[in-house]
Amino acid sequence: MSILNALSLSRRPATAFVVIGMFWGCFAAYVPVIKAQLGASDALFGALLLGSATGLVSAMWLAPRADRILGSRAMQVGAALLAFAWLFPGQITVPLVFALSMALVGLASGLLDVVMNARVSELEARYNRPLMNANHAMFSVAYAAGALIVGVAREAGLPPAPVFAGFGVIAILLLPMMRMDVTYVDAEEGYAGAYPLWPILLCGAIVLVAFMSEATVEAWSALHVERTLGGGAAEGALGPAMLGITMAIGRFSGQAVAQRLREIPVVIGASVVSAVGAVVAALAPTPFVAYIGFGILGLGVSVIGPMGLALVGKLVAPHLRTEAISRTAVIGFSGFFFAPVLMGLLSDAFGLRMAFLAVAVLLLSVVPIAIFAKRLPVR
Repeated sequence: MSILNALSLSRRPATAFVVIGMFWGCFAAYVPVIKAQLGASDALFGALLLGSATGLVSAMWLAPRADRILGSRAMQVGAALLAFAWLFPGQITVPLVFALSMALVGLASGLLDVVMNARVSELEARYNRPLMNANHAMFSVAYAAGALIVGVAREAGLPPAPVFAGFGVIAILLLPMMRMDVTYVDAEEGYAGAYPLWPILLCGAIVLVAFMSEATVEAWSALHVERTLGGGAAEGALGPAMLGITMAIGRFSGQAVAQRLREIPVVIGASVVSAVGAVVAALAPTPFVAYIGFGILGLGVSVIGPMGLALVGKLVAPHLRTEAISRTAVIGFSGFFFAPVLMGLLSDAFGLRMAFLAVAVLLLSVVPIAIFAKRLPVR
């Protein structure tokens, strides 16, 4: 199935992926500015980002119930809340208030994320075709576009607040595209299967590593380029942009690969490739070499998270799919809880080079997890 066909079938959740991607790309490229206006050290800034992680994890637990209540408008409500939440972080100078504003961002982002991934999984089951990679690729395209736009905005001296507001207007204009009817599946008569704990734990661990690695580059690549390697504002913004561009390429390629190969072999190969990229970025002598490292990392890590979410949708009963994806996402998005703290502590103690080397080790841990997951039966 072509990529365009996949996006046509899933155009409504794909629009939600675009909305989330452009906001987080904007934030990643503005990190040096926001960090400076807060006057925060690496360790403190990492701790402040726990606000968004706390909101994300809270949303994951609330999302299945919210989805049932909001129904076809769930993605619209999540996107509108996200546009509102992003109005605040870019103009706050008090660290504690910034953490609270990021918690609101995380709550809205988490709600939208669970619902849109569940909608894609439902469409995969309906059409019996892989769609997850193509949708996550749209996140990466929007993420890269957001970061590149901010690179231009920063060179022109624009502060974060009006740029976030501009992206908010775009999100509101896209709301009609995100209404999607959903059919809730009841348990099959006589269903007596056990709760799918192991599929959730193993797939959640795979997604956790992917999102921890992704969050690390999103939040710290611009700082690495500007501070460690002496790059300017536009060069710094190109770090997260490079991640977004290569992740988009990797995910569009993964859409084609998913039709020919099973998830586990792809996840194992991707973890090794992305680990190599993390090492290149860590040891880079110039911004250009760092971009190559971020690019390799992006190509590899791009397919790990989507494959993990797609896999758990295949390993559980249909009536448990939304809940299983939500729980898997809880584990995965806790990566946004751990990554800022670990990166901040490692950077303060050993520098950003050592922190990125730690990401390489983390990515290689996917290999044994995937091998265990391979033993689980597909439903």
